[in-house]
Amino acid sequence: MQSQDAAAQSPALSSPAGQAVDVEQAEAALVEHYPRLVRLAYLVLPSRMSRTRRVLTAHALVQRALPRGRSDAPLIPAQSAGRDGDPGYALVRLQVVRSALEAGLPLRRRGLPKRSQLPPLLPQVWGLTVFPRPGGADELALDQRLSALSGPARAAHALRGLERLPDTDVRRVLDGAGVADPDAALAEADGIPDPYRLLESPEFDPCALQARPTDLLRRRRHLKAGVVGAAALAVCGALLSLPGDGWGADGPAAPPYARNPAAQAALDPAKLTRVPDSAWRTSERTDFSVWPARGPLTGDRALLRRALAVWARPGEGVTSSATPGTPTGGPAGPPHLLYAGTVDAARVVVLYDGWRLARYAEPEEGARGAALDLARVDGAGRAGASAVVLSRSDGNVRFLLAPWVREAGERDLREPDDDARELPLEDGVTGPFVSEQGREPCTTWNTLELTDGTGTRLLTDLGELVPARLTTGRPGEVKDVSGEKARRTWQPYACSLAAMRSAGVRGVNAWAYAEQPLPDGDGRARWLCTRGETWRGTGARVLAQFHSPGARYGAVAARAEDVPACGTRQPDVLAGVLWKSAGGTWYLLAAGSEGVESVEATGGVEGRAKDRLLSVRAEKGARADLEGTLEDGGSVGGLR
Repeated sequence: MQSQDAAAQSPALSSPAGQAVDVEQAEAALVEHYPRLVRLAYLVLPSRMSRTRRVLTAHALVQRALPRGRSDAPLIPAQSAGRDGDPGYALVRLQVVRSALEAGLPLRRRGLPKRSQLPPLLPQVWGLTVFPRPGGADELALDQRLSALSGPARAAHALRGLERLPDTDVRRVLDGAGVADPDAALAEADGIPDPYRLLESPEFDPCALQARPTDLLRRRRHLKAGVVGAAALAVCGALLSLPGDGWGADGPAAPPYARNPAAQAALDPAKLTRVPDSAWRTSERTDFSVWPARGPLTGDRALLRRALAVWARPGEGVTSSATPGTPTGGPAGPPHLLYAGTVDAARVVVLYDGWRLARYAEPEEGARGAALDLARVDGAGRAGASAVVLSRSDGNVRFLLAPWVREAGERDLREPDDDARELPLEDGVTGPFVSEQGREPCTTWNTLELTDGTGTRLLTDLGELVPARLTTGRPGEVKDVSGEKARRTWQPYACSLAAMRSAGVRGVNAWAYAEQPLPDGDGRARWLCTRGETWRGTGARVLAQFHSPGARYGAVAARAEDVPACGTRQPDVLAGVLWKSAGGTWYLLAAGSEGVESVEATGGVEGRAKDRLLSVRAEKGARADLEGTLEDGGSVGGLR
């Protein structure tokens, strides 16, 4: 049970300033908040480091941040303002900031360097380069701006945006980390306009990494130089030898590892699968396999060859990404060509191998900066195979639509009464679609409205190659969002879709499972469950949301991942929230779906309801455990 706004709060533990911290408490805080601490270190480290060293250094600094024993030094107020008031976290965070600032200092000619300035002994990754998943143009611009700042200014920016610390606490943390002039660091950090929304981007996440081989030819030479004896030379030559000549026509692809018949067939543009324009009209299937090849460059064999080669062997100059659960290897045989053309100053090729989509893009002018994006789409039906992202540029997205789509429009989910803005179509490619998802404050949430022979549906861009389908209704009986009533159901909860980004989500369903009369005559509240299903089957994200009368947004009361709640396997759901009435009284409110017969609260709040709606007086900040009894005699716990 979690709180999300001033009227619905969950409790938080606090610790007084001056409390001593032992190594076990600091370790618990480090383990719990490890991804955030590593992201903080990564942001403070200078970008002049290689991406691999910056990632490994960030992990090393956090892993070395534990105190060597009990720390009896009184904590400064900024330290006690750690995650949920945890002084252990504050102590570790201070050490991470201090060591990251030291790591960014230039080496002196005299004197020994500090440990943080040297390449990390641990962790190490042999034979691979690792780096975070690439973001978009906004993330690249932010990284360039951060690289121009001093180390203390980068730390101030990260503490403000990532840790949400006020400037007073930022000054104290910087002072504790040894910064000579915290005010100057804050003033320098002010030069970055509204950048905090991007700090949670995968671009700055050293825990979600991609891996590529190092320079294989140089590595082979080093191995050969260290081998002594004919037998060892023969073994290493068999395992590591590479052809001396590359395929110059393969563009930014890596050197070939093998030339077996299947691998070569998959790289032959002449063997690409192409279907007739009318195949989708007669086929029993309505997925990507019946899309025709479209675009003015479908005959450009050199471009197609480069796209196929990069998919099979992306080189070091290729920016690659893949949705979670998507294998990154090349196709097993000749894939299906869906599109080849020029979009927003880039040549783009879209391919399909029966269960993955691959989008290759290269600049229209120049020979550097190729990109490869992969996404699983196995099991896609008519709705799931309706659109593919062709390009992203300056907040605008262009989609390639299925041949059965007749009309396309842009509709703001936050304004259900407004008409959709028509998107022009040319050979299946839409005009620019304004995608502002993830920006704060969330005032709009544009969706892609498509109309075909079966009706109208809405898709939402979650920052991936394939947009996600939006539906409403009880699990097992869901329907596309196609009318004003369905859009009104989504209206208060549209901005919560940001929690589904970058997770490989194929569809999100909104189910209004309960209405609850509020105490003290404050009207009626609605409970809604949103569930995001993924292409890989696992990792579903579930949010229980509470919408009080007059509120513009729904409040996320609880969230979970990889649970069956709100799904076809187990539609039943139970969630609770602390709510304050207009008269200032705090209550624990809980609601279950139709299959819940009774609800009981234990722990910080005691109460029981003989139906699926619970309302009990509570203290601000109280915590409670919820348990519901089902009609069939089973039980359901509160979503958390």
